[in-house]
Amino acid sequence: MFNFNGKLINEDDKIIDAKNRGLQLGDAVYEELRVVSGAVIFLEEHYLRLMSSMRILRMEIPMNFTMEFMEEEILKTISNEDLKQTKHIKFTVYRNNENDSALANNSISYIVTTSILPNPFYILEENEYEVELFKDFYKNASMLSNLDTTNKILNVVGRIYAQENDYNDCLVLNEQKQVIESLNGNIFLILNNVIKTPPLTDGCLNGILRRKLIEIVSKLEDYELQEISISPFELQKADELFTINAIDGIISITKYRKKVYSNYVAKNLIGKLNAAARMSVSKAV
Repeated sequence: MFNFNGKLINEDDKIIDAKNRGLQLGDAVYEELRVVSGAVIFLEEHYLRLMSSMRILRMEIPMNFTMEFMEEEILKTISNEDLKQTKHIKFTVYRNNENDSALANNSISYIVTTSILPNPFYILEENEYEVELFKDFYKNASMLSNLDTTNKILNVVGRIYAQENDYNDCLVLNEQKQVIESLNGNIFLILNNVIKTPPLTDGCLNGILRRKLIEIVSKLEDYELQEISISPFELQKADELFTINAIDGIISITKYRKKVYSNYVAKNLIGKLNAAARMSVSKAV
């Protein structure tokens, strides 16, 4: 089942026509969330980011589109499923089509889809995870680049490149050839006691877990957090490198070219990240 504008529909049913703006123009934004024991992790943060994204794209936000409404629609979608299972939720909002005009109608529709996740909280995998720079295309540094939209063609082509060359992931560059993220999430670089992550002005995704990790690291006495541009030349000097996203949590990068990385800091942070997630769940219950 999935949720289309509040109505539960079988996954085989067709709801999108050929003029759909999300399909034709990439005119859609989305949030990917985790639901644990019937509670949405970091609900407030996801809701506020979705509202901000919709405002930036000048979508019309219905009066009833509150945080409570978003939560109700998510829980409605999984109401007939086993609530003990951890869910991956994708909440997509797209602008409605009218008269084939790009600016004719700012009203929205939404789709909520679900899938099952194996673990309720984040687990740091110990598998090998090799990356390389993706240099075929660059991501422009702008406010639009900070949003999770359905225009992911760079990510799609980048993943194909990674598969063709036996990499687990690729690192994305902006037009200044600075490293801004990976295809799978935001990036953090550790050298000695300094933890770096690119600033939003470099064009990286404004990820929820990026924000959470920045909050966590900022309170640690042993590390200094820097939101600063990362040059590709810094990668092989780093002690550690990892990416992060709202579904997988922290993914340790083990190798970039001839450089092999440790995962000491990632192991330390994954527990703190799970503590923040559990606190989010306890507040919601």
